[in-house]
Amino acid sequence: MHGTHLPLEIALPIIAVVIIIKVIVSRRSGRPSIGGKIVVRCSKGHLFQTYWSPLGSFTAIRLGSARFQHCPVGDHWSLVRPVKDADLTAEDRQIVEQNSNR
Repeated sequence: MHGTHLPLEIALPIIAVVIIIKVIVSRRSGRPSIGGKIVVRCSKGHLFQTYWSPLGSFTAIRLGSARFQHCPVGDHWSLVRPVKDADLTAEDRQIVEQNSNR
């Protein structure tokens, strides 16, 4: 039994629109549109940098605006969320820098 698929002429524009929407939403929230390193906070409060792409990830499970991934600071798996640059204190930035050198 064969499944039904959308014709390529319909599927490709839908995929393109979804990618464009994801890029726009990322830019509006202050995250890189294509991907890059950002500061995240895990559910235990650890701050660290990770690669974040609105298009997906091979090292994390996406859960809306958060991701379930390994926290290198506490060596545990956790829900991580992006931290806006404006919300980082000088102390937070120092902690991120220390954690990046691990």
